[in-house]
Amino acid sequence: MNTVMGVDIGTSSSKGVIVDFDGRVLATATREHAVSRPAPGMAEMDADTWWDEFVAISAELLAAAEGDVVGVGVSGMGPCVLVADAAGMPLRPAILYGIDTRATAQISVQSKRFGADEVLARAGSALSTQAVGPKLAWIADNEPEVWARVARLFMPNSWLAWKLTGEYVLDHHSASQSVPLYDTDANEWYAPWCRDIAPALELPRLLWPEDTAGTVDAAAARQTGLTEGIPVVIGTIDAWTEAVSVGAVRPGDLMLMYGTTMFLVSTIRERITVPGLWGTVGALRSTRSLAGGMATSGAITSWLRDLAGSPPYEDLLAEAERSGPGARGVLMLPYFAGERTPIADPAARGVIAGLTIEHTRGDLYRAALEATAFGVRHNVEALRAAGAAVERVVAVGGGTRGALWLQLVSDITGLAQRLPAVTIGAAYGAAYLAALALADVSIDTWNPEVAVIEPREEFRDGYGGLWRLYLELYPATASIVHGLAEGWGRS
Repeated sequence: MNTVMGVDIGTSSSKGVIVDFDGRVLATATREHAVSRPAPGMAEMDADTWWDEFVAISAELLAAAEGDVVGVGVSGMGPCVLVADAAGMPLRPAILYGIDTRATAQISVQSKRFGADEVLARAGSALSTQAVGPKLAWIADNEPEVWARVARLFMPNSWLAWKLTGEYVLDHHSASQSVPLYDTDANEWYAPWCRDIAPALELPRLLWPEDTAGTVDAAAARQTGLTEGIPVVIGTIDAWTEAVSVGAVRPGDLMLMYGTTMFLVSTIRERITVPGLWGTVGALRSTRSLAGGMATSGAITSWLRDLAGSPPYEDLLAEAERSGPGARGVLMLPYFAGERTPIADPAARGVIAGLTIEHTRGDLYRAALEATAFGVRHNVEALRAAGAAVERVVAVGGGTRGALWLQLVSDITGLAQRLPAVTIGAAYGAAYLAALALADVSIDTWNPEVAVIEPREEFRDGYGGLWRLYLELYPATASIVHGLAEGWGRS
């Protein structure tokens, strides 16, 4: 029996699967890891972690599953900035995607230099904490000894492809998130801005996410146990690979990715560029997307659980269920690590309003779940205002195992969510792309819909009123939290 392997490098863990050509998951493996936060606003990870975990996951999967692995797909969080020398050796830990907010000064400089409107028109997205260009400039400004040796740029999926095949490549979608280095209209690197920001950088060869980067070389075969010579499909950034995993890649589809952060990927018919959202090329050739992302979602519930002494999630969910709609008068802003879309404010902070000494941890947990749901609604309304059709919503990711969270998102957004049979996410999508490179396979057959979460009409008006308060809370508190973000005692 022939099979394929998919591996995804995520924010809090790496996951791998072996899948047969009918889409059946034969084995899974996970390795948890932590994000390094060397200073406030910084989020980093060592590339060695990515490769070491791939090797460990590969060994575990190969030992657990029968059959011959004939192809590998990879994916990972992004856009990340892993700089390396001419030999491909990392020069520093990778700077992670929009949760790393260190490059605010460089965002301002590049917005003025290239023109904010011109960047949006050409790159598809405004310069933000999600952008690659300002983070490269931050390295140049703050680590000149590193910058002097920078020759190559990797992301998690392209790093794995490099380690497996020796090919220096990047997929078009990841490149389209490398603002402002890529022209999303021409689908190619934009040489003038690339030369301005990183004149010594050798840009990777561009492929589409379903393309083969190369084949497993002898050294990688020895380390991973994979067969030398099998193809490696380049894949793309995890959220878009998750969209592939559930077939949310047709115009009108919206994928909601429930995880440490929340991601929304809308597949659109024509290119749309608006401030506050990310316009990119899509997960598959000849597609386009408009996307949003929250800096925290599941991360908030994990934080609350840790504060409460790490009780079982089942207990917290039961207490949140008893709390009831509106969390007994507690309203939360989910900006615990700044916020990406649609407010694009790295200095935003979490706010908990309405607390009394009668409130319980269940009320706080309920408020956190409702806060992420309001964040989803904020993004959905921004997508619709920009012209994206939201016709079919598909939920995916680890958070889909929590029925209350899913239900609250439907109640607060008014959207029905379709739940597929397999919600493993990006690793499964990476495996599908590997299979697609080798055979005629359909994700609709691989991963059919098994349930629909409908919004509950009886809560529509109540959550409508709370939604209006939610929208008022950010502007009412922004100047205060900005002052706090600048540091205690500053005038």
